[in-house]
Amino acid sequence: MSNAVANGLAGAGGGMIAQIITYPLQTVNTRQQTERVAKKSLANSKRLGTLVQILQVIRSDGWGGLYSGLKPSLLGTAASQGIYYYFYQVFKNKAEAIAVARKAKGHGDGTVGMFSWLLVAALAGSLNVLLTNPIWVLVTRMQTHTQAERKIMEERKEALVKEASENCLTGSELQVKLAELDSIKPHPYGTWQAVNEVYSEAKITGFWKGIVPTLIMVCNPAIQFMIYESSLKHLRAKRADRKQGSKNITALEVFLLGALAKLGATISTYPLLVVKSRLQAKQEIGGNISLRYSGTVDAIRKMIQYEGLPGFYKGMSTKIAQSVFAASVLFMVKEELLKIYTLLADKCNKVLLSSAK
Repeated sequence: MSNAVANGLAGAGGGMIAQIITYPLQTVNTRQQTERVAKKSLANSKRLGTLVQILQVIRSDGWGGLYSGLKPSLLGTAASQGIYYYFYQVFKNKAEAIAVARKAKGHGDGTVGMFSWLLVAALAGSLNVLLTNPIWVLVTRMQTHTQAERKIMEERKEALVKEASENCLTGSELQVKLAELDSIKPHPYGTWQAVNEVYSEAKITGFWKGIVPTLIMVCNPAIQFMIYESSLKHLRAKRADRKQGSKNITALEVFLLGALAKLGATISTYPLLVVKSRLQAKQEIGGNISLRYSGTVDAIRKMIQYEGLPGFYKGMSTKIAQSVFAASVLFMVKEELLKIYTLLADKCNKVLLSSAK
């Protein structure tokens, strides 16, 4: 098995474990990002903490609400991490070969520079985004479905109250109609329902909604891996200079390096993540034009106009907690899986060599 395939499988395994552990935080964060509140309402509204919002989801949707869309999300994580790490390793091998060739010609020290790491991560990320974006559109829909349905119901109730005041309906008649709305039970909403909804709204192009900010967000893992690889290289060089007995990086050190790398990447690209989530969530949630976006530029313009700059940072603390912890787990599990693979591969090679003799 090539090191690219091994990295791809290890990345997929680490990503799935990290996703399962942190998925409730991701669900709450997606809802925070797609909640659209005007500037005036935002100033008067009381911001709820992440824990309180988790409890609200449990109260309204049950424990299953925290894991809505988990199945396609796990598929997406396995595909994304597998594709990303595979191509990352392919491009990394190429970059390292180029660096060694340059050293042989008297240029450089034979190691890959920071810009090269950035380019390698960006190329791998772009391929990953183009291939897996449809899965993440479905995941976003499933995570925000209940929220969107609640918004539609609020719009209907407001329209009913307005109609009642215009037509001079009695209070009892209004209460009956409001009770009828409350009695409507939400339809089952799974993966296939999400597929049909997206396709009915925008046909096949709907599955690539948010592709522009997502492609720009390729710089997130690019920045993440640039920080990670550079920090790892620095740590190993420091160990070599001090001539320490073991040059191996421990699981805890990988965990901390992964956390540091993801923290820097998340803070710098978070506004794009919010725009992406808005575009991928259900658009037809009422008559208010401020709640609908025709594209990336339209979303950015309306968010600035109706919500101001704070709208681009909704749920950032939740995202930092979720993504930093998930990235730390991912890197740690991936490195441990690679160590196991290397150990098994060495043993197999020794067995083959001994049998050949």
